[in-house]
Amino acid sequence: MRTLIRNLKSMVNQKVEVNGWLHSIRPLKNIAFLVIRDYSGLVQVTVVKKERPDLFNIISGLCKESALKILGTLNHNSEVKMGGFEIIPDAIEIINSAEPELPIDENSDQSSRMDWRYLDLRSPKNFLIFKIQTAVEQAMREFWIKNDFIEIHSPKLMGTPSESGAELFEVSYFKNKAYLAQSPQFYKQMAMAAGFDKVFEIGPVFRANPSFTSRHDTEFTSVDVEASWIESHYDVMKLEEEWLQYILSRISREYGEEIEKTFGVKVVIPVLPFPKIKMNEAYDILKKMEHIIPSEYAGDLDPEGEKLLCEYVQKEYGHEFVFITDYPIHVRPFYHMRQEENPNITKSFDLLWKGLEVTTGAQREHRYENLKMQAVEKGISTESISYYLDFFKFGMPTHGGFGFGLTRMLMIMLGLKNVREVTYVYRGPKRLTP
Repeated sequence: MRTLIRNLKSMVNQKVEVNGWLHSIRPLKNIAFLVIRDYSGLVQVTVVKKERPDLFNIISGLCKESALKILGTLNHNSEVKMGGFEIIPDAIEIINSAEPELPIDENSDQSSRMDWRYLDLRSPKNFLIFKIQTAVEQAMREFWIKNDFIEIHSPKLMGTPSESGAELFEVSYFKNKAYLAQSPQFYKQMAMAAGFDKVFEIGPVFRANPSFTSRHDTEFTSVDVEASWIESHYDVMKLEEEWLQYILSRISREYGEEIEKTFGVKVVIPVLPFPKIKMNEAYDILKKMEHIIPSEYAGDLDPEGEKLLCEYVQKEYGHEFVFITDYPIHVRPFYHMRQEENPNITKSFDLLWKGLEVTTGAQREHRYENLKMQAVEKGISTESISYYLDFFKFGMPTHGGFGFGLTRMLMIMLGLKNVREVTYVYRGPKRLTP
């Protein structure tokens, strides 16, 4: 029966079976040292030629990353750095031998590693990323379930755009055309109309964005939340900051030391409440920092502006997070609610973390006539979204929510530079394989 390498320490002087990959091999004239790796760790296997010439001959032709089964006795050996023990094999079975030349190594460029992603993912560092991702999603769900949220799975094939006419993937759908969902937004709001009260979804979304930046991809995992009976977008922000504090507390407790050792970053548990800065105040701060927002970002923040604001907040508040609120209507979707005292400003926000936007959220417009009017103002045909508008005809409560990018969360948390590093299989404008 197979034993994971991490569990070997309790089996000294016993027969063991280890299955894994040949991590390294050092053959000498009369002895050979193999290091076997499974997802839980590394162990040394020692073969003495005069004692087992048959096994010595077998390993002489082995190449790194071959899949092996090792049967033998676990012996204590204080000279072995990996745990202080080694396996003396009775049998070595080659499950699948590797070719002599590996196509990538730890020094390969990112594009080559993406070409051979399954080999790239074999590294313990990359495996740790997805252990952390699993714990993050588990913590998310724990928080939601404790707070009476319902999980939904919205359709990813849609007859009309889910956000706007831009960045859409159009696909053939029998004799018609369909679109890949950019967001579950409309269906989250349908859940509010259905009386689900509070919902969440973790699922794929698709954006036909031709960008090649380190933070963009054409398919990614979106984390979405919507809640009913709110008073304002400040209720949504309060929900999100409590959710994030819960997640980061869990990750710090379970993986904090390993993250600091492997990635050189500390998981900081944020203090509540998060700092909040209105957009006009953010512009004043950036002006004092001698940063002028480029004209194409008017009413919004450019990447450099986001970075500088986070530096300001870290210095002034000692905080990694900041909510930017009060975005003007021209940079927000038609379904964001507008402020009563200033209809040109929305009840919306973005959340920045360590210099990068990770969330867009808002209170939604729940009144049918207002929503129709705002759609027309944005140049959206009410006929094209008639099924969506129907949600608001029969008692839609006040509601709001947010969307959060899972890969951006992992990238920022682990101090990495590109979403490709934390995406299981990346999709971009020029990458559809593997």
